[in-house]
Amino acid sequence: MIEVEIYAPGLRAESAVMHLRNQMDHFPKVRYKVDTRHDLVYFEIDKPGDLNQMEINQIFDAIDLQPRFVGQIPEELRSGGTTKLI
Repeated sequence: MIEVEIYAPGLRAESAVMHLRNQMDHFPKVRYKVDTRHDLVYFEIDKPGDLNQMEINQIFDAIDLQPRFVGQIPEELRSGGTTKLI
């Protein structure tokens, strides 16, 4: 299991939480908790293919929030940004 913590300033707004819930409906295998007091979202991901870094960014971009990963991003979630030699 992979655990990721995201800081998203502005998440305290009730409309932002509702939009986040709507976005997370697209990822039924991913568990999450919202801490609105601190603008944090905790993700629990069983398999690396269920959600990746780019998808997390897209979730928050869709609700006009800037996600910031707390701590180191697990290698299994890293996507894009690197190229592979053929």
